[in-house]
Amino acid sequence: MIRDKGCGEIKESDRGLTLTLSGWIFRRRDHGGLIFVDLRDRSGIVQVVFSPDVSGEAHELAHDLRSEYVISVSGEIRKRPDGTENLSIPTGMVEMYVNKLEVLNESSPLPFGIEDAGDASEALRLKYRYLDLRRPEMQRNLIIRHKVTKVIRDYFDEKGFLEIETPVLTKSTPEGARDYLVPSRLNPGYFYALPQSPQLFKQILMVSGFEKYFQIVRCFRDEDLRADRQPEFTQVDLEMSFTDREDVIKVIEGMMKKLFKDVMDIEIITPFERLGFHESMERFGNDKPDLRFGLELKEMADLSQKGSFKVFLDALQSGGRIKAINGKGMANLSRREIDMLTEEAISFGAKGLAWIKVKNGFESPIAKFFPEEILKEMAQRLEAEEGDLMLFVADKEKVVFDVLSRMRLEFGKRLNLIGSGYKFAWITDFPLLEWNDEKGRFEAMHHPFTSPMDDDIEKMLTGDMNNKELLFSLRAKSYDIVLNGYEIGGGSIRIHRRDVQRKMFELLRISEEEAKVKFGFLLDALEYGAPPHGGIALGLDRLVMIMVGALSIRDVIAFPKTSKASCLMSGTPSTVEPKQLKELYIKTDLP
Repeated sequence: MIRDKGCGEIKESDRGLTLTLSGWIFRRRDHGGLIFVDLRDRSGIVQVVFSPDVSGEAHELAHDLRSEYVISVSGEIRKRPDGTENLSIPTGMVEMYVNKLEVLNESSPLPFGIEDAGDASEALRLKYRYLDLRRPEMQRNLIIRHKVTKVIRDYFDEKGFLEIETPVLTKSTPEGARDYLVPSRLNPGYFYALPQSPQLFKQILMVSGFEKYFQIVRCFRDEDLRADRQPEFTQVDLEMSFTDREDVIKVIEGMMKKLFKDVMDIEIITPFERLGFHESMERFGNDKPDLRFGLELKEMADLSQKGSFKVFLDALQSGGRIKAINGKGMANLSRREIDMLTEEAISFGAKGLAWIKVKNGFESPIAKFFPEEILKEMAQRLEAEEGDLMLFVADKEKVVFDVLSRMRLEFGKRLNLIGSGYKFAWITDFPLLEWNDEKGRFEAMHHPFTSPMDDDIEKMLTGDMNNKELLFSLRAKSYDIVLNGYEIGGGSIRIHRRDVQRKMFELLRISEEEAKVKFGFLLDALEYGAPPHGGIALGLDRLVMIMVGALSIRDVIAFPKTSKASCLMSGTPSTVEPKQLKELYIKTDLP
């Protein structure tokens, strides 16, 4: 046998045994008479010792060993001498004295040390991903990911769900992000699309009578990338028949509770906190709030009206909003540092940033525009004390929310306000529709198959389609699950009535012909006794990222893409032979 046990599986009970171990050399230390090697495999690290008193041949060979050589060693497991134990590793009470060494493979000089790989640039680590993945922390991340998927599968199986695969080559339905297109050789001029989600197919499975479906599924979106996005990603997708919002929420809360207990040994308290969409926006400026700290946005329009600061009054006159947050303990910032904050706010989309220091009274260029009692009311509302900095944004509502929500998170990090642990929340009562200024029409806030709330269905079917106020008031039976400031999943109860679906398309200005082209097979299926149904899709990569404490989902995906959607290791995407393009009836305009 090449090995009897994993390196990290050696225990004190193995003392006196002669075993064979295999792995990579993590560290090598030559102390003259003795040579120490930390031998590593997936299970962990153990110290092996080369002594001329045990084997002169193995000791001589050990002089030529280098980092990441693959070796096999045999020898006796002994207790480490008193005072030399390493309590930071599970095998730190024992070591192997080698009597036989075999070099299974040598390694070229490394582009970066495995131990120091975290200090290497991400581009370099991605180019040599096979070396980066040898790091214990990266292996831990992927082992946890494996455990997460196993627990999820077991949980849904126990709940009576069936895991059913849906097509990877499907129809392009351009809604939201761009599709990745795949040309069909057998059907010249026609294209498949890689699925952005299995949305249409899982609804058809409900029409087909399977009632409870789930899938851990690969999805694809051709969109601009950031730390928590990838062009190909993994969803935990599920759908249920004869269900409503509370059923879906209960299933997911149970899954999260089991997941964190079984994988992380952490007790998650259920039910999760719930916030309405509008409440979340008013308090935190976004619909994915990090609830591990306060620093909430406060309304300042009513107090601002009692002053004479023109910027504030003009913003209100044009239908804008004024809100503020409290920079705790930041009154000692210099004018230059505040100017840098202002530049940061402008980079987020604001026209500027107003501020008032609570410092021996109130100190600010704008303080003179407000009576003393109004300044005191502002401080009281923000819970601002001596030494705090009140920061105001006056602009269109979207800008105010976006800027202050970003500044809230930035201050949370700078001021060490963000607590540890995991804080879940459900965001509910989303608007059914949102207005697109550029296109001059309403769009579905989630997707066009999201059901309105029961109380709003009649209003939707019979109301005036040109009444914007009425359309803005329609609420969706949708729900997002948020964890530590990240949206980790979203879902809804679907439209199962043909008349409601037809009306939804009318509101979105999707003609019957266009709907038939894009969604025809689902619309046909809805004609044949569709049950009430709904579900949710969870971002597996993002969830695991939060669980392991990684800063990017690239650290929980074995072979991720860069921000330009390329794989530096394999050189993907790449050019192809002209013959391949000719077979697909494709010509490019590129030189």
